[in-house]
Amino acid sequence: MAPQKKEKNVKEDEDFNFIVRIAMTDIDGQKKTVVGLQSIKGVGERVAYAIVKRSGIDQSLRIGSLPEDDVRKLEELVQSYADYAPNWALNRQMDYESGVDTHYLGTELTIVQDEDVNRMKMIRSYRGIRHETKKKVRGQRTRSNGRRGLTLGVSRR
Repeated sequence: MAPQKKEKNVKEDEDFNFIVRIAMTDIDGQKKTVVGLQSIKGVGERVAYAIVKRSGIDQSLRIGSLPEDDVRKLEELVQSYADYAPNWALNRQMDYESGVDTHYLGTELTIVQDEDVNRMKMIRSYRGIRHETKKKVRGQRTRSNGRRGLTLGVSRR
């Protein structure tokens, strides 16, 4: 009887995927479903829980042990998140150019953020100037923190 159990374990290990690809992102198959989805840029904890709950997949399962149908179902739900999520849960509300509420993922999100920063720099807004000079942008103090370049402090003779 022991050899049969061993063969079952080997068979289970063969079905396990150590890398799962969803939304052009490689996900570690040993992570649980919700944590694995969070490795996609643009998918945080709330979004991951919403996607897993909507798919009906058990969130305690490892993402590498899911069958291909469930992985495809997760990918479709990740890609179409903007269709069923409320407007306040999207990461791009009232887009500057189109005026549409969308949810960007992965490299698209990075490109859109870079375009926003470049637009602020071009119109010479306060935030754009702070980005250019590589200073704090969101009102933090700069007297004693966030120093770059040469070492500051007490100098010895």
